[in-house]
Amino acid sequence: MRTIQFREAICEAMSEEMRRDESIYLMGEEVAEYNGAYKASKGMLAEFGEKRVIDTPIAELGFTGIAVGSAMNGCRPIVEYMTFNFCLVGIDQIINNAAKMRQMTGGQFNVPIVFRGPTASAGQLGATHSQALENWFANTPGLKVVVPSNVYDAKGLLKSAIRDNDPVIFMESEQMYGDKGEVPDGEYTIPIGVADVKRVGTDVTIVSFGKIIKEAFIAADELAKEGISCEIIDLRTVRPLDFETILTSVRKTNRLVILEEAWPFASVSSEITYLVQERAFDFLDAPIQRITTADTPAPYSPVLLKEWLPNSGDVIKAVKKVLYKK
Repeated sequence: MRTIQFREAICEAMSEEMRRDESIYLMGEEVAEYNGAYKASKGMLAEFGEKRVIDTPIAELGFTGIAVGSAMNGCRPIVEYMTFNFCLVGIDQIINNAAKMRQMTGGQFNVPIVFRGPTASAGQLGATHSQALENWFANTPGLKVVVPSNVYDAKGLLKSAIRDNDPVIFMESEQMYGDKGEVPDGEYTIPIGVADVKRVGTDVTIVSFGKIIKEAFIAADELAKEGISCEIIDLRTVRPLDFETILTSVRKTNRLVILEEAWPFASVSSEITYLVQERAFDFLDAPIQRITTADTPAPYSPVLLKEWLPNSGDVIKAVKKVLYKK
């Protein structure tokens, strides 16, 4: 096993797949000459050349459309957005073209694209740079949505996403690119649509994904000091959702807390809550609790931002609530 950074895992996944398949290319703002805005494509221009690592203008609508058209003609593009907030300029191409083309052509065209880049907040970047849009894309049939929380998962899931014949939204975090973790020396992939039980427990199930799951681990360590055993499930993939792993855990612990870094209305946690009450209602010993950001645009003020974001204290309160403890 090697210890590498999150950005290196992303770069390795893309590079390994590009060596394997010449139809794969990377495009986006600053991905080539600058080695990527977050240095996640460092060295790729030198290895693969300017025809396969392409700097684009600041024109998300344009290069997203180019990627869709090239995918329909036999290429396998990886599109990097400097942040998913900026992809909203090109969301028409993602929602109305990439996601629907296979169905609208009766299966004549696959659209094998990975749209990747940072999601959610990354500090004091303001409301228009701090949005978690996973549930937007997960609401769209035809898209797969992957949100890794660590280095090992990021590499394995990205390789699977690049090999997938459908469009995949691959959402990272600016605050995770410097995170370090162990990865194997050899080839490995992680299947899309399979959640992972990161921590086994008996008293309560905590479901989360992406960088905010770190707050669940902090809370679980604190709760363990009080004799409370938390089981933590990392969704890894928001769509397709591995509901069976959640159900199996809830049937064991009888309590559920869901943590996500997104607005509460029509969130991923809302979908999970509905499905659990529909299929495992008789196993619940307490109402499901969800933890989200406040239902406002992200504030710039550091004091307000701290209150806006979910944290380990919020998780501890929710866990004690479902356990009827003070």
